[in-house]
Amino acid sequence: MTPVRTVDVLVVGAGPAGLGAAARLAALGAGTVEVLERERDLGAVRRWAVAARRAGAVLRTGVTVTGWAGPLTLDTTSPAGRERVAARAVVLATGARERPRAARLVPGTRPAGVLTGGELRRAVRRHRQDVGTRAVVVGTEPDAARRAVRTLRRAGVEVAALVTRERWRAPGALTGRLPVLDGTAVTGLLGRGRLSGVRVRRGDGREATLACDTVVFTGEWVPEHELARSGGVALAPGTRGPAVDGAFRTSVAGVFAVGALLHGGASTVGAVVRGRAVAAPVLAYLSGRAPWPGAGVPVVADAPLRWVVPNRLGAGGGRFLVRAARPLVRPVVVVSQDGVLLLRRRVWRALVPSRSLPLPAGWAARVDPGGGPVRVRVW
Repeated sequence: MTPVRTVDVLVVGAGPAGLGAAARLAALGAGTVEVLERERDLGAVRRWAVAARRAGAVLRTGVTVTGWAGPLTLDTTSPAGRERVAARAVVLATGARERPRAARLVPGTRPAGVLTGGELRRAVRRHRQDVGTRAVVVGTEPDAARRAVRTLRRAGVEVAALVTRERWRAPGALTGRLPVLDGTAVTGLLGRGRLSGVRVRRGDGREATLACDTVVFTGEWVPEHELARSGGVALAPGTRGPAVDGAFRTSVAGVFAVGALLHGGASTVGAVVRGRAVAAPVLAYLSGRAPWPGAGVPVVADAPLRWVVPNRLGAGGGRFLVRAARPLVRPVVVVSQDGVLLLRRRVWRALVPSRSLPLPAGWAARVDPGGGPVRVRVW
C-alpha cells in the first residue's frame, strides 16, 4: 500500500515561480509548504531555493509526480520509492519547454548537434557533455537567447551568430560582439551524422550558410500542462496552459497555477514575482475567506493576438498580459463584451511576439457576469 503524507500546500515545480510561491507562503505562515521537483540539480535557481528553505519550505528534488490519486492528492516516485501526498491546496508551477526543431518545421537532415536551450543547459551543467566547438543560436526571445549564448561560452564553444526572425533594438547590448542576423529565418540544417551548417535567408531574400557543428533553438515556449490536464484542469485555447482568473485559480477547487505554465516563457525575476503573488489567494482559500468561484466570464484574445492572461474573470489581479502572434505597429487595443466597449488604448510601440503587453484591469469591474466572453482585439 502506498504511504500517504499530508501537507498544507504542495507546490509542483521548483522553478522561479514555484520557489517564489513557496518562500512567500512559508514566510506568511501557510503551514507545511512542500515543493516537489523532478530534477535533482536546481542549477540557476539555487538562490531562490535557498530563500525558500530559509523561509521554512521543504524542497524535495529528484521526485517525479506521476498523477492524481484524487482531489488535491498526488502520486509520486523517487529513488526512495512511491509515495502519495495529500494537500489542502496545490500550486502547479511546472513551467514550460522550448519548442523543438521538428515542431518549428525546419527542413533538412537530422544530424547530432541539434538542441533546445533546455537540452543545452542540462548537457553542460548536469552531464558535463561536449556540445561541439562552434554554434549558432536561433530564437526570438532575447532572455532565452542570452542564456544559451552564456552557457555555450562558458562551455568553451565559439558562438558564430544569433539568428532571429525579429528586429531587435540595440542587439549589441544583448550579445556584445556576437553577430546578430535579425529579420532572418533558418531554412535548413546540413550534415550527415553531425551537423555541419545552418542555411538561412535574410529578409531581402539573400541566402547564406553558417558553418557550425551545433545549433540551439531557444524560446517559443510550450506550457508543461500534462499534469494539469490529467487532473481535469481546463486549459485556455490561446496559451494551452491552465485557464486562470486574477487570483491564479484554475477550474479545479484548491488548484492554483503560476509562472511559465500559464503562457510559456517569462523572465526569471518576473516569474518569481508572479509566484509570490499567488500566496495571498492561497492563504485566503485556506482560511475559508475566499470560496472557490464558478467558471467566470472567459477572456479571449482575437487574432492577430495570440493570448491574454488571466483568461477568465474573477477576484484578484491588477493587470492583464497580452501577446501578439506577429509584429504589430502601434496598434489600438480594444476590449469589449457583447458589443459594449470596455477599453480602447493606443499602444505607442510595436508589439512583437516575444514581448507581452500589460493592460490595466479597471475595465473588469464593468463586465456583465451573465454576459458573453470578453474579447481583446487590435485595430
